[in-house]
Amino acid sequence: MLADPDFSTLTILLLKGVLHRAADERLWSALLKLQCRLRDYVAVLGLDVVVDATEGYAFLAPRAGAAQTAAAAAQPSVLTQRPLSFHVGLLLALLRRQLAEFDARGGESRLVLGREDIAAMLRPCLPAATSAARLDEEVQVHIDRVVALGFLRRFESSSGFPAYEVQRILRGFVDVPWLAELDRRLSSFEPQSIDAALAREPRR
Repeated sequence: MLADPDFSTLTILLLKGVLHRAADERLWSALLKLQCRLRDYVAVLGLDVVVDATEGYAFLAPRAGAAQTAAAAAQPSVLTQRPLSFHVGLLLALLRRQLAEFDARGGESRLVLGREDIAAMLRPCLPAATSAARLDEEVQVHIDRVVALGFLRRFESSSGFPAYEVQRILRGFVDVPWLAELDRRLSSFEPQSIDAALAREPRR
């Protein structure tokens, strides 16, 4: 039996990261047809295929309820998880809130923010800098990190300035309990104490 090229392509792409419907409509249709086979295939790795057909994204995640035996814990994981820095985690939370407020208003389906919009959210939480230029550099570093994680998509607006579309997969990673825990730790605003609340980072 010949291998299905779509099945192979989907497996490789999912192992590498997130699959977006907007990136390839034909491949997304193949994913919806093959998702049961894909789930069976990655189950041997202790993984599951998470598909949000409404928002149009899919990714791999550890299987819920998988047995946590000593032998299983000792096995290497295909997924790499690293803790987020305080300010990157904070920016994700701020963007998630913006997305929730945007959806509550209805209307447009894409939340697009300018660089200054994002900077204005983040600046009050940054340590005092020696100059405005240094502060802007720090803001851009954090924005670039979120772009690299796949939660923002950078493009050039009609005015020629950079703009950022908030990717809806953010809803799948930043949930209500995550935000509540971050809020609790932010009440004292101690960055060093917030690491535990920011321990979950998707693969990229």
